[in-house]
Amino acid sequence: MSNEKHALIIGAGLSGLASALALKQKGWQVTLYEQAQEHKGIGAGIVLAANAMKALDKLGVGQEVRELGAAVRSARIRDWKGNLLVELPVGEQAERYGADSYLIHRADLQQALLTKISTHELVLGKQFISFSQEKERVYAAFADGSSAHGTILNGADGIHSRVRKSLFGEESMRYSGYTAIRGIATYQDPRYPLESGGGFEAWGKGIRFGFSHIGNNRIHWFAAINAPEGENDGPMGRKRETLRRLDGWYEPVRAVIEATEDAAILRHDIYDRAPLRKWSEGRVTLVGDAAHPMLPNLGQGAGQGMEDALVLARCLADNDTDSAHALRIYEEKRKKRANAIVKGSRLMGAVTQWENPLAIAARHFLLKTIPARIQSRRLDWIVGHEV
Repeated sequence: MSNEKHALIIGAGLSGLASALALKQKGWQVTLYEQAQEHKGIGAGIVLAANAMKALDKLGVGQEVRELGAAVRSARIRDWKGNLLVELPVGEQAERYGADSYLIHRADLQQALLTKISTHELVLGKQFISFSQEKERVYAAFADGSSAHGTILNGADGIHSRVRKSLFGEESMRYSGYTAIRGIATYQDPRYPLESGGGFEAWGKGIRFGFSHIGNNRIHWFAAINAPEGENDGPMGRKRETLRRLDGWYEPVRAVIEATEDAAILRHDIYDRAPLRKWSEGRVTLVGDAAHPMLPNLGQGAGQGMEDALVLARCLADNDTDSAHALRIYEEKRKKRANAIVKGSRLMGAVTQWENPLAIAARHFLLKTIPARIQSRRLDWIVGHEV
């Protein structure tokens, strides 16, 4: 394959797939290199805010995602006893932004993107090792001894990015202070009726629980629990230990956990990284979690990767005779916004995971007294954005 307008994309997750679609729209050849031996859906539920849905429309998969997911129809924050603290005006937000937010299984979202990728454009079992570059091209070396070359190399290989490490050296990740336990259950209980797209978060002392109806009687739930870094599951096992930590919480919190198969419950310590001063070097750049890994508290991880993909492709199309210059323009257009969301997500996580009773009381008082419309406006710069 000629390396004229050929992008090597390292990583075939959401950001890598989005990058491939955006670049293909601009006439680029793409090859995705994924270290996994098979491309299978993993993870749990994911929220796609209005800005992400607008990006998916531009990528040509918005309608498929709408058919697979569930539009957000309610968003409530409660305390651990079930008392309502605030109900956000999601209908008004959708009208203001010109798009609904959606809930979807991550595997379904990944599959919607993957259907737009040709078989020859995805190479599995390729672990990236290093890159080198010269004036007109960049080379990627893989663990199996093979190599590839192209016009640019796009690191879309997540928070543990080898491309990022090759660019900027070893860095430490930042532990959030809490671990996330997540699952998806087929669950329906007439005592707790919920429309598709309905959900809530419940905030307690050092624990936050989220519950979202993602369609077809499927519930995505998560518990963010303050814990030491690297803590193992207790002797009771992950499911029973989670239920113990949520003892006394209002239903259906415990009921949906009970309805989840033990093997389907995931646990991950939650990390981000300090924002980088730059994302690119010559013909190599980063997108998504490789560039700006963020905590999940603002629901923007996937959306920001999609925004990256679209802006990257436009910059390359607008500067098609100088790809290295295009990458510098791309990062300048994206850094400020993405890094601000990294900081905002960390701040939001700190507030929601408070343990001090006085701080919690103040938090809940403010949530109940500040009008929901004003609270929702604070997110306009994130969710109302369109690239």
